[in-house]
Amino acid sequence: MSRYKAYPAYKESHIGWMGPVPEGWCIIPCRAVVEDIAEKNVGAADQNYLSVMANVGVIKYEDKGDIGNKKPDDLSKCKIVKAGNLVINSMNYAIGSYGMSPYNGVCSPVYIVLGVNEEAMESRFALRIFENTPFQKYLATFGNGILEHRAAIGWDDIKGAHIAVPSKYEQRAILNFLDHETAKIDALIKKQQRLIELLKEKRQAVISHAVTKGLSPNAQMKDSGVERLGEVPAHWRVSKCGFHVSILPGYAFQSSGFSESDEDTKLLRGINVGVNSLKWDEVVYWKRKPSDGLDAYVMQEGDIVIGMDRPLISDGIRVAKVKESDLPCLLLQRVASIKTSEHLDADYLLMLLSSNMFSAHFAPDTTGVSVPHISPDQIGNFVIPIPTVDEQKRIVFFVSSASRKLIELLSKAEEAIALMKERRTALISAAVTGKIDVRDWQAAA
Repeated sequence: MSRYKAYPAYKESHIGWMGPVPEGWCIIPCRAVVEDIAEKNVGAADQNYLSVMANVGVIKYEDKGDIGNKKPDDLSKCKIVKAGNLVINSMNYAIGSYGMSPYNGVCSPVYIVLGVNEEAMESRFALRIFENTPFQKYLATFGNGILEHRAAIGWDDIKGAHIAVPSKYEQRAILNFLDHETAKIDALIKKQQRLIELLKEKRQAVISHAVTKGLSPNAQMKDSGVERLGEVPAHWRVSKCGFHVSILPGYAFQSSGFSESDEDTKLLRGINVGVNSLKWDEVVYWKRKPSDGLDAYVMQEGDIVIGMDRPLISDGIRVAKVKESDLPCLLLQRVASIKTSEHLDADYLLMLLSSNMFSAHFAPDTTGVSVPHISPDQIGNFVIPIPTVDEQKRIVFFVSSASRKLIELLSKAEEAIALMKERRTALISAAVTGKIDVRDWQAAA
């Protein structure tokens, strides 16, 4: 923030997350500028149900797609929302589930709906305050929940929280500055996100060509008999995956028996299965007993695992190969383990299960389902091209080599996005707490 000047004089706010504020700013509780709106939708008179999406804001329910909570059948218990109200998902505020509603409508009764006292504060300046990450983290300390990002806050937590408020003139100057600067950052982020999409499409194209056409441009071809595969090399087999693998759904471990001791064995749950890797941010354990009959569910290095619920997410298909560092672990229900036969290389199968061909196979059966789910039968019925094992290994090596540069570019784009988001967050925080003076700021010509 060195490129921006500070205010001439500051005073102590005596509020840890806020720090010193400009001398002329007032420090007041939130209830002085926002009020809780708890009006109910009597008789379900308003049917325009609204949702709050993280990092998006308030949208109409029908525009959000098949994600998140479902619209209740009875809207009479919902809260009334007016255009210009701030709406906060009390459970997910800390991960960006808030926004200013552009619509009149109704929302979940667990949401917090706030009206802004516009004599004291510009409505959008109130939104910027609630967008301030240090303020979000401060409010999250009052939340009740097992997980930090799922800790619910309420109006009683918000109303007494103190904020720094400048004059209306300064509020408008800060808003003009932030609107301009965050729009530039958002545009750059959008370009990087588009680059990531193109790089992923390129990698999928490399995979698709290698596993359907092989590596030899002069290979004799034959009709595979499968429309999505087209022609494949004449010496390849085309067969259902289930003939060459064994698929084991996880065991139904009872949650009442979960342990928190890392001396016990980790449970590999759906939440731990990411795209091409296992994630252990959230771990529960199981205490094994002699002759407990669970040996079949002990994972081995090289096993392939797939998340059966919501298998396809924005980053790709939730399928990964178990590494030595993931062990020991036991397979929980809603996750399936796949072991390959001697005719199928595990890395080759992993590549196929990570491809658009696999998502095209199961997507028609999951479209429109509230919680998309695939079964062992769907995995087993996936028709795959099967070259010799040596050729499978050569294809894996080729795709890995060809993908290395793409993955490097993907990583750089993701790092760039993370840095730009950090800058955006820091800029908002600095502006709404007066760490920078933008009263004389002018957009570059």
